[in-house]
Amino acid sequence: MPSESIVLLGVNHKTTPLAVREKMALAGGYAEPLSALGEIAGLKEYYLLSTCNRVEVLYTTDDPAETRAAVLALLFGKAVPAEELARYVYQYANEEAVRHLFMVASSLDSMIVGEAQILGQLKEAYRHAAEMKCSGLVLNKLLHKAFFVAKRVRTETRIGASAVSISYAAVELARKIFGQLDDKRVMLIGAGEMAELAAEHLIGQGVAKVVVVNRTLERAVKLARRFNGEAASLEELKDQLLNVDIIISSTGATGTILGKEDIKPVMRERRQRPLFFIDIAVPRDLDQDINDLDNVYLYDIDDLTNVVEMNRAERDREAVRAERIVAEETLKFSGWLENMEATPTIVELRRMAEAICRGELEKTLARLRNLEPAEQKSIEKMASAIVNKMLHHPLQFLKSESNDHGTDRRTRINMVRDLFRLEGSNGNPDDRNEGE
Repeated sequence: MPSESIVLLGVNHKTTPLAVREKMALAGGYAEPLSALGEIAGLKEYYLLSTCNRVEVLYTTDDPAETRAAVLALLFGKAVPAEELARYVYQYANEEAVRHLFMVASSLDSMIVGEAQILGQLKEAYRHAAEMKCSGLVLNKLLHKAFFVAKRVRTETRIGASAVSISYAAVELARKIFGQLDDKRVMLIGAGEMAELAAEHLIGQGVAKVVVVNRTLERAVKLARRFNGEAASLEELKDQLLNVDIIISSTGATGTILGKEDIKPVMRERRQRPLFFIDIAVPRDLDQDINDLDNVYLYDIDDLTNVVEMNRAERDREAVRAERIVAEETLKFSGWLENMEATPTIVELRRMAEAICRGELEKTLARLRNLEPAEQKSIEKMASAIVNKMLHHPLQFLKSESNDHGTDRRTRINMVRDLFRLEGSNGNPDDRNEGE
């Protein structure tokens, strides 16, 4: 009985430059590449994860070397020479493949450790594989286990609780000030990349509206359309402050664009409803004296950087706890795999023993025609008990851990199959000499 390998083959933001990842021959969506994977000889079950930062193929096979070449040919065609691919593509097998998948699902392998997006991407990829019947017993079990591990990590650690990027830090501070963000309005002043990213994260938290203010109205309209929001000119800035709660500023201005005296009348009209300013511009857009006003909160890029650094240390501690959970669950799944490997032999051994028992019972009971039903039942129970006691030690031998008895599980399976002549017998007692 050959033992299939679990193989994970992939590239990601850590191992492979974008210039190489861009050459991957993957069409949009999952249907086409999954169908193509199904044409590769040697792949038993398979699954594909494709995101902007990683592409990974997870599959079971009897021939890892042959299937590796075929999978890489599918992913890259002839766009990247084989020797170059060898530098960039990572491959894990069996327990290491399981561990890597659990690390990815738990966001311990992400660009931003602890971000929650990757788990949703994994589930979406699995949905496609399941719908196209690409995954089977092993990968179904493995992927559901990965989702469970990610949930354990989220529940038992604070891996996702602390911001480790400037944009995430801005969102975290906004939540501390306002609590729920779903009724808040955000204003972008300028069009800096980090400000846009912070706005994206705020929208992910469910903010009600985005207003974009820019010196060039055309640019403001274009950006506002992206956020399904509103556009305004820079001349309307002070009027817009009356109707927003969070302001993210990142203009290219050489001096401040808002000062304390600009904000005072706004706060009176707002009846002191809080205003939260995030100044990500260099040089700064906003006068630091704004912070002196009641219910006005101003953070600049240095403040956000300090939040990030404090949080990174906390997240590193939580990552150690998360990796312990991953290691524990990897061992559990490896144990399930090993037990599954022994299951066919256990089933065959029981079937063979029960067939012999049945055959001998029928012969015996045929000669003892005058038995009462209760007596016949007693003999049947005795025969079944003998079979169970005779099988007890062989079954324990098969089920024991790999390091027990000084042999691995595969060796023990082969020993039992040889000893009981299970190969090709299908448990049929007629395949054996009666006197053995």
